[in-house]
Formats: sequence, structure tokens, C-alpha cells
Amino acid sequence: MCQKGGGYFLEAANFEPANPLKTPDHIAPVWYFTPFYAILRAIPDKLTGVLAMGGAIAVLFAMPWLDRCKVKSIRYRGLSFKILLAIFVISFIVLGWLGTQPATTELTQLARVFTAIYFLFFVILPFTSAREKTKPVPERVT
Repeated sequence: MCQKGGGYFLEAANFEPANPLKTPDHIAPVWYFTPFYAILRAIPDKLTGVLAMGGAIAVLFAMPWLDRCKVKSIRYRGLSFKILLAIFVISFIVLGWLGTQPATTELTQLARVFTAIYFLFFVILPFTSAREKTKPVPERVT
């Protein structure tokens, strides 16, 4: 079977012959949707899961209004923001990994914890960024 581009950017499952009599054991979305898929699976109610998944994307567009710090460059931000951002990035990466794994009870509980951490970042950010101690911005930066 010929694979375009060596198959490096395509999933291996795309090149397996289809079997109409067997459902695949685990269906996973493309890698860039896996964190949101993990959020969807973490919530037991279907409608709430879809709303949470959509909200996880929509809240990213609200970031300019949620971040109330006068300094926007991470270079001059305080340690509290850097720690909060690191926790957010770790939760996003773990949710991405969880989205590729088959759904088990333990992994679903883990996905719920990291989904809560994901959304807590956006809840905590306005309060911490408003009172954040920043480094002085040089005069050359306007």
C-alpha cells in the first residue's frame, strides 16, 4: 500500500483495510482534538460533555479579557503566573494523552481531575493576574 509522505503525519489506522463486521476496539480523534475528546469523555452526561468540550475551546477566545495583568509578556510576569501556566500546560498534555487511551474507570477519573484543572486555570487567572507582582518593564518596551 502506498502512503503519501511516508505516512509520518497520518494515523496508521487509516491504512488498515476496513472490516464491516468488526467495530474497532478504540476510536481516537486526530491528535490535536484529543484533549477536548478527553474532556468530552470525562463528563458522564452527553449534553454537559458537549457543552464542556465547546466551552474548553470558547474560553480560549476569552483569554484577553480574563488576563488582567498590565504586562502581557511572560518574560516580565511573576512566578505565580508561570506556575499557573505550567500546571495548565501539563493538564492539557495529560488530557491529550488521555484522549488517545481506551476509556477505563481509572483513566476517566484522571480525565475528570485534569478537566477540573483545565477549567480552574481560567477561573483563577483573573484573580491572580490582577494582583500579580511583575518585573519592571524596560523603557525601550512601550
